[in-house]
Amino acid sequence: MIRLRIILLIIGYLLSIISIAMLAPLLVDLILGNSDWQAFFAALFITVFIGVSLILTCRQDKIRNVSVREAFILTSLSWLALVFFAALPFYFSELQISFTDAFFEAMSGLTTTGATVLSGLDFAPPGILIWRAMLEWVGGIGIIVMAIAILPLLRVGGMQLFRTESSDKNDKILPRARQMSLAISKIYLFFTIICAISYYIAGMNLFDSILHSMTTVSTGGFSTHDASISFYNSRPIETVAIFFMILGALPFLIYIKMLRGDLKSLVTDNQVKFFFSMLLAFISLTIYWLVNHKGFDFSGAVRLASFNIASIMTTTGFASANYNVWGEFMLILFFMLTVVGGCTGSTTGGIKIFRFQILYIIAKYQIFKLIQPHGIYRIQYNKHIVSDNVSSAVLSFFILFCLCFFVVTMLLAISGLDFITSLSAAAAALANVGPGLGDIVGPTGNYGSINDFSKWVLSFTMLVGRLEIFTILVLFSKLFWKD
Repeated sequence: MIRLRIILLIIGYLLSIISIAMLAPLLVDLILGNSDWQAFFAALFITVFIGVSLILTCRQDKIRNVSVREAFILTSLSWLALVFFAALPFYFSELQISFTDAFFEAMSGLTTTGATVLSGLDFAPPGILIWRAMLEWVGGIGIIVMAIAILPLLRVGGMQLFRTESSDKNDKILPRARQMSLAISKIYLFFTIICAISYYIAGMNLFDSILHSMTTVSTGGFSTHDASISFYNSRPIETVAIFFMILGALPFLIYIKMLRGDLKSLVTDNQVKFFFSMLLAFISLTIYWLVNHKGFDFSGAVRLASFNIASIMTTTGFASANYNVWGEFMLILFFMLTVVGGCTGSTTGGIKIFRFQILYIIAKYQIFKLIQPHGIYRIQYNKHIVSDNVSSAVLSFFILFCLCFFVVTMLLAISGLDFITSLSAAAAALANVGPGLGDIVGPTGNYGSINDFSKWVLSFTMLVGRLEIFTILVLFSKLFWKD
């Protein structure tokens, strides 16, 4: 039996928490005399009313021993519920946008995608800017908890490879999540505070430094300016952004291990080493292209390549230049980097580094088997044996990722978008990157001008990508709903 009351009870608690978060932008707008405080008050009232009602209705059911099936439903429904109510401040605000746009913006924020339908951010109400940054910051914590404490137990896309020694060996999900949430939150908050201080020292004002720290550590990419980071035209600010984008893209489980005394884990983890190798390789390749084919001076090429490659590869989506004009080769490179993503257990999206490593190892051993058919080979990753279940889960994830990308691209093209926009928007949404390629959804554009059908398709795509595809698609299986 699936206990729906427990699921609704947990969603009620989550809605109550997010309603409390609405107090911050409400108070700022109220103090500054901005009428948008009323929008946040209305959204807060509706959200807390629904949340408390769910708690009072279902409180007789104790939250314990949540099964795997209930965890799948809870994960999907909680994200949808949070996005729906997080969209209300946008919809009620003086921005006067449709609910489609409000839902898209909220989904982009909570999934840390960073795609936006809003323009005129330089003159937007402060409460709205705060709310956008808070959504990405909260979404970043949720993503890390999911990747470390939930998805490994649900065996989603090979994530069971990252079970730790303290993981429960049964269906008890929530105690594990609470433990990990506390440790992650402390590290996450520390990084955010240090990032805000660094931005302020580098030249940002206090308001921008706080908000950008939240969207940088979460690798979300929302900015307080339409021009994103290029608004500042500051090398120190870009350097701070690069450093904390990379921190957000590394596994938070490693930070926990380091705090427990395992200082070598950062330099011995295969995923981290491969991430830095790819990052340096693509930055070097971009520098070479800009200097030798586009006539950039070396110093300028280093600055542009380092920031924009780090931003795309960490799926943050900040932009310091219009890389659409860097040539066809760079467009292909940026498109490839869009789907790569960072490390598992980080705030980043994409396919993730470890899956590419597993795919490479599988391909290598398949070649060995062709040469020596009777040989016995054991796939190892980070000194652990990779089971057949993990290998098949990774292969299945990769196939489903490609299939989803193809379907979304076709749907966007059918809706009337051009080829480049359809292709890059599908990849950017599924990988939770944000900006795509071309004039419409590229680094100098936004998603505001595309049609409503495409926005709903991309909203759902962002959720599917963020929940690692299987978590959503499993709900459409008849077998899942059978007792």
